[in-house]
Amino acid sequence: MTPLRIAVVQVAHGDDERVAERVARVAATVRGLAGHDLVVLPELWPVGGFDYRRWAEQAEAADGPIAATMAQAARDAGVVLHAGSIVERGPAPGPEGKWLWNTSLVFGPDGSELARYRKIHRFGFATGEPELMEAGDEVVVFDLPVGVSAGGAEADGGPATRTVRAGLSTCYDLRFPELYRRQLDLGAQVLLVPAAWPAARVGHWSLFARARAVEEQCLVIACNTAGTHCGVTMGGRSVVVLPTGDVVAEAGADDEEVLSVEVDLEVIERTRAVFPVLADRRLRMP
Repeated sequence: MTPLRIAVVQVAHGDDERVAERVARVAATVRGLAGHDLVVLPELWPVGGFDYRRWAEQAEAADGPIAATMAQAARDAGVVLHAGSIVERGPAPGPEGKWLWNTSLVFGPDGSELARYRKIHRFGFATGEPELMEAGDEVVVFDLPVGVSAGGAEADGGPATRTVRAGLSTCYDLRFPELYRRQLDLGAQVLLVPAAWPAARVGHWSLFARARAVEEQCLVIACNTAGTHCGVTMGGRSVVVLPTGDVVAEAGADDEEVLSVEVDLEVIERTRAVFPVLADRRLRMP
């Protein structure tokens, strides 16, 4: 089986770096990762996960300039790019009368949009996200292509493309296991989790990433930020976890870092076959 070639880009930045500079810098990093199947960026890396005061002024449409830049970077590198998340300004207000969402975008090797996810669980306990943003209401699982290198492996006589089912969630979502059970019921084999998780609770981040992998018998690819967001120190520790709970690779806490790993996707079905715990479920999500 063709392995999944993954690059997890743990973006680190300080509060003095301008958004336009950061977007250009990260796009250049993505372009340099040709040869991977999948590149993953963190949550809200363009504007900062804790820089609430600037969210409204930095918000863009889901097809705005940041999305266009990242779609082009995916096309240039010939990779599937989970572009992390942006502060999306929607075309109309949501049910609570707000115009903003925390929205993840995934682009294919040709730059087309493969998937979009609006964060369901908003962090802040009535401040921050709950105060400023709408909650998403759609559980998103999509077909992630595997085995197409830059330029298109099929066109070059390489291995034919196959797909795996990938579920999208964001940061605080990790604390709500019912979301991942729903993704599992929709066929998820891989869980993609961008985050802006602070250093103060980074132990929870590492724990939940492994727990979701073991619990759902899925491959977990969890990409956090490092540096500071509006004075808040971020936790880093981006990680790739097998369905067995074994950690394939983990970044440090403080610096920008790229984890480049290959994972044999047979480990998912092999784990489920050898230890078929999921077959013993008694309670199902409605």
